[in-house]
Amino acid sequence: MVNQETRSKYITTIGIECHVQLKTKTKLFASVGNDARSAEPNTLISHICLGMPGALPVLNKKAIYLAAKAAFALGTTPQKFSKFDRKHYFYPDLPKGYQITQFDQPIILGGFVDIVVENEKKRINLTRAHLEEDAGKSTHPAGQDYSLVDLNRAGTPLLEIVSEPEMHSPEEAKAYARELYILMKFADVSYANLFYGNMRFDVNVSVSKDDSLGIRSETKNLNSFRSVEKAVEYEINRQIELLEKGNKIIQETRGWDDAKQKTFSQRSKEEANDYRYFPDPDLPPVLIDEDFINKIQYEMPNMPAYWRKQLETLGLDKVQIEILIENEVESSSVNYLSLLKDLKNPELIKYISNWLVNLEIPLRQSNKDKLTKIDDIKRVEIYQFIYQLLKENKLSSTNAKKLIKDILLEKNTPSNIEKFASDKGYIQLTDESEIDRIVKEVILNNQTAADDFIKGEEKAIGFLIGQVMKMSQGKANPSTARELIIKNLNLSK
Repeated sequence: MVNQETRSKYITTIGIECHVQLKTKTKLFASVGNDARSAEPNTLISHICLGMPGALPVLNKKAIYLAAKAAFALGTTPQKFSKFDRKHYFYPDLPKGYQITQFDQPIILGGFVDIVVENEKKRINLTRAHLEEDAGKSTHPAGQDYSLVDLNRAGTPLLEIVSEPEMHSPEEAKAYARELYILMKFADVSYANLFYGNMRFDVNVSVSKDDSLGIRSETKNLNSFRSVEKAVEYEINRQIELLEKGNKIIQETRGWDDAKQKTFSQRSKEEANDYRYFPDPDLPPVLIDEDFINKIQYEMPNMPAYWRKQLETLGLDKVQIEILIENEVESSSVNYLSLLKDLKNPELIKYISNWLVNLEIPLRQSNKDKLTKIDDIKRVEIYQFIYQLLKENKLSSTNAKKLIKDILLEKNTPSNIEKFASDKGYIQLTDESEIDRIVKEVILNNQTAADDFIKGEEKAIGFLIGQVMKMSQGKANPSTARELIIKNLNLSK
């Protein structure tokens, strides 16, 4: 491990290429199923996937639609003209001997991803994003001297998003990967399931003692934010150690061993001219017009930047906001932000946000999303009604939380929330005469505490209020109880 003093002599530069699998039903150029999660190996293939003689690719229009949405999510617009090229290389999981991709005229140019690290906002600019088909998958059985190839993934539509080399720490790399994931989920262009490889990160790292770029390594196919951070950390230390010993960095492709938390060499890194790019003769250029672009822009949902600004204006802290945003994309049963979008009362929004962050989201996580399924409209109505009970002093804040938890855990959603709350004993006494009767009895039975309060010991009233709550079985309104205690003690002077 390199010490901090040595590390401070070097400037780290990081760029990330992210492969995003688009959520189309079929592959990029073939009418073959695109979901290979439970399929037997080599069952989702066709003559087009294998590049058989005479096989002609046909572009999947949905992939263009999703790529256009991704462009807006990345702060730019899709290019009106783009084209496909052939990238030649030879590998067992690429039966055609070339990959159809976009080289010099991709569907997306520019764009950016905003990240926050240690409360500092930073913009990471994008070079481009291009459409391409995925290759197959090679597996290497442990202890065997052979490899297996599964071509189910061959031809799956990918959007490769290429950042500028503008990140300089493992924390920035992790934040960028996470934010890119959130953007793709919000734009609904990918399932973005990291476990199944719907998003994979290739991380380029170099170190140098000045502003010039050093020789970089590329660690491929990282599928978690943590592995992105740890791979960058490892590469920084590895490269600095080599340079400090007088050795040279080799430009190469590396893999990540998650068990050992280290990278390992795979092959020397090819340059663009090694791939012998040329335009694909079987595919015409992609032309999209202004009407198509305007249609996509109109259909775009509110993105994270919008929600962060809106929720911050309402007084939510940054931690709450990020929890809501992250769970919006993680939950399959609740659209958390949609619960808030049509509400006008800032105080109500703040209450509901707090309930979501501190009650519902943790409860769903601990119960593995198996709580009562309540549609969004009904959920808003329930939360609004509970808020109203609070404002009418029929519920204490503590009992409101208990009520929400009970409703979420109920097998069937109660049709009458107030009756349900009353049956649970959560509804507060609002009859002042009844509370006053209890207060008088509490003062009579606790004269010492009453005298202490009269003498100026403020904490004594807390004890008296507690006794009122105990005698009323938690149903008395604490504020009303306090007022009546003070009133009764003043009258008794």
